[in-house]
Amino acid sequence: MRLHWKNSIGIRGLKRPLFVGLIIGVFYLHYYRGEIGQLMRLLTFLSMRFRHQEFDWTISLLAQTNNKGVRMLFSKKVNAAGAIVATSALVLGAVGLGTTAANAATTITVATVNNGNMKDMESLKGEFEKANPGITVKFQVLEEGDLRAKVTTDIATGGGAYDVITIGAYEVPMWGADKKLVDLTADLADPAYDVKDILPPVRAALSVKGKQYAVPFYGESSILMYNKDILKAKGITMPNKPTWQQVADIAKKVKTSKTAGICMRGKPGWGDLFAPLTTVVQTFGGAWYDMKWNAQVNAKPFVEAVTFYKNLLDTAGEKDPVSYSFNECLTSLKEKKSAMWVDASVAASMLEAKDSPVAGHMGYVHAPVYKTKESGWLWSWNLAVPASTKQKDAAVKFVKWATSKEYHQLVGKTLGWASVPPGARTSTYAIPEYKAAAKAFAAITLEVMSSVNPKQPGLNPQPWTGIQFVAIPEFQDVGNKVAQLVADALAGRKTVKAALDAGQKIAQAAGNKHK
Repeated sequence: MRLHWKNSIGIRGLKRPLFVGLIIGVFYLHYYRGEIGQLMRLLTFLSMRFRHQEFDWTISLLAQTNNKGVRMLFSKKVNAAGAIVATSALVLGAVGLGTTAANAATTITVATVNNGNMKDMESLKGEFEKANPGITVKFQVLEEGDLRAKVTTDIATGGGAYDVITIGAYEVPMWGADKKLVDLTADLADPAYDVKDILPPVRAALSVKGKQYAVPFYGESSILMYNKDILKAKGITMPNKPTWQQVADIAKKVKTSKTAGICMRGKPGWGDLFAPLTTVVQTFGGAWYDMKWNAQVNAKPFVEAVTFYKNLLDTAGEKDPVSYSFNECLTSLKEKKSAMWVDASVAASMLEAKDSPVAGHMGYVHAPVYKTKESGWLWSWNLAVPASTKQKDAAVKFVKWATSKEYHQLVGKTLGWASVPPGARTSTYAIPEYKAAAKAFAAITLEVMSSVNPKQPGLNPQPWTGIQFVAIPEFQDVGNKVAQLVADALAGRKTVKAALDAGQKIAQAAGNKHK
């Protein structure tokens, strides 16, 4: 049978289809291994060596196409018979190059929160891919509330949508105990990784019965951050350990029509609004539950704390507080639209980053108190591998890379030392460049993290370990629902009393399960 190539790329005989098939095979392999530059150099060499127009055409096509290029080549440039031959040649070419299915590209999907340090991780993924040919990393960067919802659903259903997840200290013990996460203990035993370098309190919070189910990307407490220039202009000096009343008074004095005296989270969500608000409740003497799991949401200290929080925002806070969480307040301080902010200590590294307009103009002190000695929280954002992943080895490689000493060096040298993820590794605080860049906030971060008490952050004992959360599976739902009620109160849609009376019923229903 004679093959007709009238409408093809001008190839006659079988040798040239074999050559083109081989080129396509090389393209496929190199593209998915992230070596497109090497591919283009190879094709250019072949074009010069053999002077075939199909080589030139292939180079032109691949320079402007994506992974659909192979299908385009078959569908538009080769007739049916030629496509069969070329497809066969691709396989033969792959075999001839010594490539097996085992070397096929692997893609892992990383779910993370839209904080600055995580965006840095995404921007540096190319360094990981370069060091690990054959692994491609895709990021899904989400707002905190959306991240929690999607990851929780995926874990609960075993959907396998993500290979690496960013989760908090709240989720790790529960999901680890339920075998929903990959046990990383053996993988982290690698001496080069040095798992013992991770800050002991943080590492302990991420283990269950001696097994490590996650590692911290960064750790944090909460501190008060303030613009020194704004306070100085009013002749105000900030104490190192202020009270909430002192902060409220300062906020009112520095508030103007263009600048809020203080920015605080008001966006609904247990990890949004209630992260700082729970610490306010605790320093006012309140708690979510007593030792017998009786809800305390509408008890006097809880009501006093929420009332204070609302009055502070009404008199000196940002407009529309229910639209503000971490990133919104961070932007507000960078743009000098707010004078103060009580939130995660990791924010200091972003305020002092080399591209921050307020770098060098910020001050950092302990989170405000009322009846307790400390009111900072203890938290870490961590990387874990869901048990449902089909790419375990590649996922573990990425987790180790993103939490390694080498990664901290990479961030420092590439993005600036102030941008190195804090509160994770002890050795980071011994790096001279980091100590110099983070001198404004490094000491206060470690001081607060070592001073808080997750077992009893308030005045009274509690039957769980945790500061800004209650370590029971139901709390995510409880906290979200009560946060919506309180957000309605902050927005003036209901009274504080009505919000907390309704919240009491929600919290008690969950508490009854633990009596």
